[in-house]
Amino acid sequence: MKQKLHILVFIFGLFLFPQVNYAQVDFNKKPDDDLGNVDDKFQELFYEALKQKGIENYDRSVEALLKCIEIDNSVPVLYFELGKNYNKLKNFGAAEDALKKAVKIEPDNEWFLDELYGFYASQNEYDKAIKTVKQLVKYHPDYKEDLASLYVQTKKYNDALKVLDELDAEFGISVARDLMRNQIYEATGRKKDQIKNLESRVENNPDKESNYLALIFRYSENNDKEKAFETAKELLKINPKSQIVHLALYKFYLDDNATDKAIESMKIVLKSSQIKPEAKLKVLSDFVSFVRENPEYESDLVEVTALVGDSNNGKTLVELAQYYLKKGDKTKALKYYEDALALETNNFQILRNVLLLYIDLKQFDLASEKSSKALEKYPSQPIFYLINGVALNGLSQSEKAVEILESGLDYIIEDTKMEADFYSQLSKAYTSLNNTAKAKTFADKAKQLETSN
Repeated sequence: MKQKLHILVFIFGLFLFPQVNYAQVDFNKKPDDDLGNVDDKFQELFYEALKQKGIENYDRSVEALLKCIEIDNSVPVLYFELGKNYNKLKNFGAAEDALKKAVKIEPDNEWFLDELYGFYASQNEYDKAIKTVKQLVKYHPDYKEDLASLYVQTKKYNDALKVLDELDAEFGISVARDLMRNQIYEATGRKKDQIKNLESRVENNPDKESNYLALIFRYSENNDKEKAFETAKELLKINPKSQIVHLALYKFYLDDNATDKAIESMKIVLKSSQIKPEAKLKVLSDFVSFVRENPEYESDLVEVTALVGDSNNGKTLVELAQYYLKKGDKTKALKYYEDALALETNNFQILRNVLLLYIDLKQFDLASEKSSKALEKYPSQPIFYLINGVALNGLSQSEKAVEILESGLDYIIEDTKMEADFYSQLSKAYTSLNNTAKAKTFADKAKQLETSN
C-alpha cells in the first residue's frame, strides 16, 4: 500500500506543481531627479555624473557627484546616485552609507528604499533587508511577498506564514506563494498545519477543483489513503467531469478490488488532453502490470493502446512494445517500436531494438536495409555491423556478410559475447562460400570465447 501511495504522490506531483518564476517589481514611473533651484555649475556636474555612469566610468561619476555635494549637500538624489556608483565599484561600505543618507533625507522615496533593499539583499544582509522592505510594503504587494521570502531565508517561519496568510486573504491563492508555503512546511515538518490549511481551502471554496487535488496529494503523501480516497470521491461528486481526479481514483479502486471502476478511470486518464504525458506513462505502466497479472482484461489494454497510439508519445509506445515483448508477441512489439522510432528518429536504443526484432522475425531485407542506414549514422557501433552481417547471411549474400563482419570486428571493445557472435556469423558465411578452413577457424574462436565466459 505504501509503495502505491508513493507512486500516486509522484504522478500528482507531475501535474500539480509546474515550475514558476517569481515576478519582479516593474515600476513605470522614473525616480524624481528634481534638483530644485541650483546654479549652472551644480547642474553641469550632476549631468556629467550621469553621463559618466552611463558609459561605466563610475570613478569619474563619483568625483562629479562629490563636487555636487560640496556645493549643496541637502539634495538626496546625489547620495542615491553615489550609492549606485559605489556599488558598481564594489565599495560596499560607502554604497550603504550613501543610500542610507538618501533615505534619511527623503524617507518616503520608494526608489531610494528599493535601491537600499536591493543592496542589502545582494549582500545577504537579510535582517537589514527585512527592515527596509517593511517600509516598502505600502507601495506594492510584491514587496510583501518579498518580505515573506526574506522571513523564510532567515528561518522566521511563523512570520512568513502570517504574511502569506494576509496575502492569500487579500489577493487569493497563488502558485508562487504556495511553493513558498510548502517550503516552510517541509522545513518545519508541520504536515498537519499544511493539511489543515488545505482542508480550510476546500471548506471555504468547495467548488474549486485545485483545492481538492492539492489535498488529495498531501493525504497521499502522508499515507492517509482513506482520507485521500474520500476527498477524491467528494471531488467527483461536485465535478463529475473532472479528469485529473482519476489519477488518484484508479489506484484507490485497484486497492479496493473495484476493477471495472479502476479500468474506467485509467481510460479517462489516458484519453485526457489535460494530463501530462509523464503522468499518463505511469498510469499506462500500472495498466500493463495489472493486465500481466490479470490477462482476462487484455481486451481493455488493447482498447487503451488504440487510444494512446495516437498520442505522439514515444515513451508510451516503448512501454507498450516492452509489454508485448515480455509476453512473447514480437510482431506487436515491433509495431510499437517502429511507431516510437518514427517519433524519435535519433533514439539509439529504439533503433537497436527494431533491428534486432527484424532479425528475430527473419525480416532480413528490412534488417539489411535499415542496418546499412544505421551504419551511415553510427559508423563505429559494432552491433549494427553484426545485425547487417546476420541479415546478409540470411539473404545468402555471404561475401558481403564477410566484408561487413570483418569491418565491424575492429570496433568491438571488451565484449567477448559480441565478438563470439561475430565469429559465429563469419563461420556461417565462410561455410556458405565452401571455405571450410576459415569456417572452422572462426567456429573454434567463437567456441573458445563462449567457454571462457
